[in-house]
Amino acid sequence: MDAVQQEATARARELQRSWYGEPLGALFRRLIDDLGLNQARLAAVLGLSAPMLSQLMSGQRAKIGNPAVVQRVQALQELAGQVADGSVSAAEATDRMDEIKKTQGGSVLSNNGQPATSSGAPTVKRVVREIQSLLRSVAAAGDIIDAADTLAPTHPELAEFLRVYGAGRTAEAVAHYEAHQN
Repeated sequence: MDAVQQEATARARELQRSWYGEPLGALFRRLIDDLGLNQARLAAVLGLSAPMLSQLMSGQRAKIGNPAVVQRVQALQELAGQVADGSVSAAEATDRMDEIKKTQGGSVLSNNGQPATSSGAPTVKRVVREIQSLLRSVAAAGDIIDAADTLAPTHPELAEFLRVYGAGRTAEAVAHYEAHQN
C-alpha cells in the first residue's frame, strides 16, 4: 500500500470513528467474534455484499450508505451484548439474526410514538443511536458543531440538539432524550 492509499485509509477510519464510534473493521470483527459468525454470514445478515463488507472493514470505504444496514448493525450490537450477558442463548441469537436480516429499517418507535420496549424491540438507547447515525450520515461532527454555533443565538434548543446528538456521546444523548420526554 502506498502513502496515498495509507492516508486515504486512515482518513476513512477516522470518519468511521466519528460516524459510528469506532472504525468499522474493529466493530465488525467484534460482532464476528461475539456472535460466532464469519465475514460472509455477517455480510448476509447486514444485507451487504461480501466485497462491500471487506471494503468497509479495511477502510477502503468509509460510509455505510444504506440506513437499514446501519440499523441492522445496531441491532447486532445489541444482540451481541445480550449474548455476552447471558440473556440470549446461542440458538436464540441465530434466530434473532435471521429476524434482523429480514428487517427493512424504518421507525424504531411504536404506534403511540414512544420507544417500543417489548422483548427484542428498540430501547431508548437504540432510538438515540438511530438519531445519531442519521445526523452523522449527513455531516461530520465538526460540521454539525459549526451549524449548532450558527443556530445558537436564535435557536438555542435546536443548537443543543445538534451538539448532543450530532457530536456528543450516546450516554449524553440518552439523558437529553429522557429529559425531554413528555
